[in-house]
Amino acid sequence: MTQPFTAPYGSWKSPITSDLIVAGTISLGQIMLDGDDIYWSEMRPTEAGRNVVVRRSPDGTTTDLTPTPFNVRTRVHEYGGGAYVVADGVVYFSNFADQRLYRQEAGQDPQPLTPAIDLRYADAVVDQSRQRLIAVREDHTGEGESVNTIVAVSSISSEAPDGGQVLVSGSDFYSSPRLSPDGASLAWLSWNHPNMPWDGTELWLAPVQADGSLGAAQKIAGGLTESIFQPEWSPDGMLYFIGDRTGWWNLYRYRVGTPVSEVEPICEKSAEFGMPHWIFRMSTYGFESSDSLICTYVENGIQSVARLNTQTLELTKIPTPYASIGGVRVSSKHLVFAGGSPTAPGAIARLDLATGQFEVLRRSSELEIDPGYLSVPEVIEFPTEQGLTAYGIYYAPKNKDYTAPVDARPPLLVKSHGGPTAATSANFNLSIQYWTSRGIAVLDVNYGGSTGYGRAYRERLKGNWGIVDIDDCVNGAKYLVEKGLADGDRLCIDGGSAGGYTTLAALTFRQVFKAGASYYGVSDLAALAEDTHKFESRYLDGLIGPYPERADLYQARSPIHFVDRLSCPVIFFQGDEDKIVPPNQAEMMVDALKAKGLPVAYVLFEGEQHGFRKAENIKRALDGELYFYAKIFGFDLADMIEPVAIENL
Repeated sequence: MTQPFTAPYGSWKSPITSDLIVAGTISLGQIMLDGDDIYWSEMRPTEAGRNVVVRRSPDGTTTDLTPTPFNVRTRVHEYGGGAYVVADGVVYFSNFADQRLYRQEAGQDPQPLTPAIDLRYADAVVDQSRQRLIAVREDHTGEGESVNTIVAVSSISSEAPDGGQVLVSGSDFYSSPRLSPDGASLAWLSWNHPNMPWDGTELWLAPVQADGSLGAAQKIAGGLTESIFQPEWSPDGMLYFIGDRTGWWNLYRYRVGTPVSEVEPICEKSAEFGMPHWIFRMSTYGFESSDSLICTYVENGIQSVARLNTQTLELTKIPTPYASIGGVRVSSKHLVFAGGSPTAPGAIARLDLATGQFEVLRRSSELEIDPGYLSVPEVIEFPTEQGLTAYGIYYAPKNKDYTAPVDARPPLLVKSHGGPTAATSANFNLSIQYWTSRGIAVLDVNYGGSTGYGRAYRERLKGNWGIVDIDDCVNGAKYLVEKGLADGDRLCIDGGSAGGYTTLAALTFRQVFKAGASYYGVSDLAALAEDTHKFESRYLDGLIGPYPERADLYQARSPIHFVDRLSCPVIFFQGDEDKIVPPNQAEMMVDALKAKGLPVAYVLFEGEQHGFRKAENIKRALDGELYFYAKIFGFDLADMIEPVAIENL
């Protein structure tokens, strides 16, 4: 057995390279079932981030359905989701370039169903008996804020020059139009500014009239302080949904025609059966039959799969090798889902509900990594401000070929997830293994405000963005230093979007981290409030306070106004077409750091939006961040990396 080399942390040579990560990895998306066929979407970095719908036939063959240059992606809410739907072998999808809806029959070219004007569509369902789609539409043709509605569009021809018949209007936002099995009723979710969907939404129900319009609508559940998630019809025509009126996202049901007071909780548990509605078509449960549904839930940060008997209300766990299960789709025979585990790439998988056997249908990567190079994540709890507990996932340095000098402590990279109303998980992540296999420890923090721990934990961030999240990231790093697991002089932090803001704020308002990397992060909160898209335009009301009424808070928590407090190097990565966090956010900060004489680097990617999709840019960002830390912390790199221009080094 070969003895490992002794080398400083950070300078270990790793087989997990950026080329390996981008060349062999795709992102697996929305799953749909159509008879015995299974569909999913794939985002392919090597095709400039193009999204393709793939069909798996019962005989196991897979077929790419989306021809070049079509890209199945919607921009509703900017984050998208729910970009396609399938019925009887016909795929209906939103195309990214023009945002039109298309119909694609097997073996034929896609045909447009909506006009070439500034309309966007998402989350469609097929109304077969009326030959139409019912979808959320976002109208950008007028002045000012876009207008969201639920509309009906012909599913067979482009005969609606105005882009569809409006069925529901009047609210700021809509999602989840769901048609009952008999086509007689339509359910949907709505909410209004300043709420986000995890703050408070309403579940509505209306009869479908003979002419296809809707009758009088009735509110079934929800309100300003109750979040409803994923309305779904059971095969026998009962309306199920997830609500958090108890402080936890739990399952409920309603029988059409009965008083709303008879809405019934069917699984009360201190666990989260739902999740924040960032994108359309998210799903955590589905029906095996009228008497049985398959669901997922998170309890104490751990996700489980279970069968719920809808008659006895007995919940029975289903053993699974996966740490996370998303995009749930259920038939009478199978559960199909996107699964993740700590030590294997994510996959589209299928569970045979009769035998309990799992089968992998598609992997996000076919790479086989020697376990000797993989760090196994450890879920940790640590003390934070006000005597509370916060959570994170710790990855120790791991590389079978190397050991560190005696008494050395590794650099620590703290990762702050985006959202901020979101969560990180222990899913296999090659980008994290990129760091740990080079001798850099990682702490992925689920700071207060993260989901998966109940509404009270989620609302720790209410009015406290830029305080609670920073404290938790700082306290997580301090905890690992105290445990002897990290070098207190080589602590760094990175994050994207909202995580980029937490990164910049932590570097500015605390003196714990010695370097950082902001990926399309916010530096000026007031600028974000004044210049962002509709979906998030009032998000900060809950996280900070109403704007401009509380402009003082926006000023006090914006790193751009306190560059004099920032005393460590930062690297910025930004897309030049980002509408959520425009490039000027990064550029203001870069200019200020240059003027102050601090080491700073700025990498702008042409043609990228909010999040990087092109392989060459994903590679450049990962390598660039490592190069930056190597120069700042003074460790040698084991591989040649294209240098990043660092001002004031």
